[in-house]
Amino acid sequence: MDDEMLKTFAFVNISSYRVKTMKTLKGNIKTPTKIAKDSGIRTNHISKVLGELKENRLVECINEDARKGRLYRLTSLGDEIVDNLDNE
Repeated sequence: MDDEMLKTFAFVNISSYRVKTMKTLKGNIKTPTKIAKDSGIRTNHISKVLGELKENRLVECINEDARKGRLYRLTSLGDEIVDNLDNE
C-alpha cells in the first residue's frame, strides 16, 4: 500500500461508522435508508458518513439528480480499502 492509500485506510478505519458503511456497500448498490438498516446506524448519521466517504472518493452516487432514493456504491478505491479492512 502506498502512503496515500494508507492515509485513506486510516481515515476509514478510525470511524466504526465509516467501516460499517463501507462493508455494507461491498458488492452492492444501496440507498442511504438501506445502508442505515443493514449497518445498524441511524439514517441521520449515514448522510454525514456518505458525504465524508464521497469527499474522499470512496463512494459515489449513481443518480446525483434524484432528491429521493439516491443510490450509492463503492468506487474502485473504496473496494480496495474494504478488501484491506477485511484482512485486518
